[in-house]
Amino acid sequence: MRIFSGIQPTGEIHIGNYIGAIKQWIKLQNENECIYCIVDLHAITSDYNPEELKESIINTAIVYFAAGIDPERASVFVQSEVKEHTELCWYLNTVTSIGELERMTQYKEKSKSKKKRANAGLLNYPILQAADILLYDTELVPVGEDQKQHIELSRDIAKKFNKHFGKTFKIPKAKLPEKGARIMSLKNPKNKMSKSGKKGNAISLFDDPKTIEEKIKSAVTDTDNKICYDPKNKPAISNLLVIYSEFKNQTMKESEKELEGVSYKIFKEKLTEVLVESLAPFRKKRKELEKRREVYVEEILSRGAKRANALASSKIVEVRRRMGLIN
Repeated sequence: MRIFSGIQPTGEIHIGNYIGAIKQWIKLQNENECIYCIVDLHAITSDYNPEELKESIINTAIVYFAAGIDPERASVFVQSEVKEHTELCWYLNTVTSIGELERMTQYKEKSKSKKKRANAGLLNYPILQAADILLYDTELVPVGEDQKQHIELSRDIAKKFNKHFGKTFKIPKAKLPEKGARIMSLKNPKNKMSKSGKKGNAISLFDDPKTIEEKIKSAVTDTDNKICYDPKNKPAISNLLVIYSEFKNQTMKESEKELEGVSYKIFKEKLTEVLVESLAPFRKKRKELEKRREVYVEEILSRGAKRANALASSKIVEVRRRMGLIN
């Protein structure tokens, strides 16, 4: 199957990104044709520093490879290096209603915080995401729970385009992780773990052991000192339990059985040990890649862009023909 997914090059990539997306990518690359994108065009819909963006793009690529994405098995490229993404986005604008965009949960949340400063790019963000996906005849999109609504819109846009202009796009499906589709903040389990927000709410893939220990120690729990998976009544401890089971690579039942009768204090110590051990190879690999960033990393991105351009240019010719535009 052809797989497509991407992450914005902003902020520190955290364990929520890893569990919700990158961990899936690693599994999928072994038996599928995978295309993984650094979505810098999406990143510029929010405030950013232009001087820092290029550095962030390269750093995000390093994260991909340090976490386990194999450039020999998956194509990795930068979104803005393939102009067909923005071209297809414009075409898809013509078959997407404003009402559909205004119903997007993420738009509501982000525009509320920005008030009068919300830009048109923020509203049209899901259309660009649809273009990213449909441009490559994507069949499966591994994402976290928060992106599920956007994938549904991509499906709707593809169906409307196909109905109006003839069968052009494959209808993609979202692939959510079996558990951990939405890792929550360590400080407030009602909110998603975020690259931004309250200090200590997220654990970076490259946090040092001392930082990990401090963040886990200060993570909220609840009062009854019982470790079980019950998101409704015990959201904080359930969130920590998901993180534990994901990095231990065991089922939730196996984790609950292992931790039966264990105090929260001991559980946090065990979770810290698991995270420190699991993330150590990522830190080591990143250091190696940073020494080779200008040769190895940028060459991989260039190679990925050539592959993406070949696919995208072919698809956009078909789209123009379907729409009656001159190629």
